[in-house]
Amino acid sequence: MDGAAKNVVHGLGDTIEGMVVTTVALPVTSTRNHGIGAVGGDIHNVLVKLETDGLTAWGEASPWAAFTGTAEAAAGALDVHLRPLIVGRRISETAQIMVEADAVLVGHPEAKAALEMALYDLIGKAANLSVSELLGGRVRDELPLSVSIANPDFDADLELAERIVDDGGRLFKIKTGVAGHTFDLMRLETLKKRFPEIEIRIDYNQGLTPIEAMKFVPDIDTFEPGFIEQPVRAQNWEAMKNIRAAIRAPLVADESIFTPADALRAAKEGIADAFSIKIMKSGGIRKCQEIASIAAAAGIAGYGGDMFETGLAHLAGVHLVATAPNISLGCEFYQATYYLETDLLETPFPVSNGKITVPVTPGLGINIDEDKVRHFAIDQQN
Repeated sequence: MDGAAKNVVHGLGDTIEGMVVTTVALPVTSTRNHGIGAVGGDIHNVLVKLETDGLTAWGEASPWAAFTGTAEAAAGALDVHLRPLIVGRRISETAQIMVEADAVLVGHPEAKAALEMALYDLIGKAANLSVSELLGGRVRDELPLSVSIANPDFDADLELAERIVDDGGRLFKIKTGVAGHTFDLMRLETLKKRFPEIEIRIDYNQGLTPIEAMKFVPDIDTFEPGFIEQPVRAQNWEAMKNIRAAIRAPLVADESIFTPADALRAAKEGIADAFSIKIMKSGGIRKCQEIASIAAAAGIAGYGGDMFETGLAHLAGVHLVATAPNISLGCEFYQATYYLETDLLETPFPVSNGKITVPVTPGLGINIDEDKVRHFAIDQQN
């Protein structure tokens, strides 16, 4: 950051004076089946609010117990272990704060992602820059949106698919490996016939054994999907290499890659053609930038993945993808628009004609509606 921008930060008062951690329960529109478990009813996310003299900023942890962790753990990590690193610090110390966060707390990537997100939102507002500008500037202003098809009630999913296509969407990601191979084939055949204009992608979420994968995935490959994601458990790297060699579609690694060290090893061993890069699983934007850089150096593409997020965490992902040239396969930041009954942003998450417009306003770009936060709150630590 240049001296002029830094002076603006100091002029607005850059000492963090308060931190509020709020857990919210957010109703969703349906059950969704994934290879490692189902989600339905409501989701529990954790919001962190940072305050200076005159500025407020927000971050979000969106955990899933079967994938990254729990809301209870994220809230506890923020309130007990990360709070002492924050209050009284200058927002210009963001990088050092995150180094210290890794030193005092192992794991808990969602909590760290939420903290870093709020810090970026805060410094962006102070400097009058969007987060993408803080990261060095955008290489794209719009992101293609992929929406997942995962409802066990396929008729309901067909109605959702009609809505998405009417809205201009052209990317579907089908969650497979849950209700049997026959059900997967039926859905693919139906979607390909009804919506010939769309690109279909596949995500098993680790739902197959290596033997099942070698039997079923080549069948799926005949539908010419845009990619096939994580057929087997995260630790089955040899199986990933075998599957990749057996199919024509690009193979994406998701759960196999949490950290930059994972990405480096995966690139060396050649387990995938692309990485799903997620702020929640990797602990924030900076870690995801490292993963994207490793992938780019190895000629590996990136895909903008997410968890069960509100529009707030989506915005952080949008700024990341907008600034990373090789995260070129679009993104799946759809929950705020197509899955939550109510999002938490003051204005709708910016989806139009199947694409997300990258906000250019300061910080993350859209503020949280605090009335909605209070309505859905189930726990809070000040």
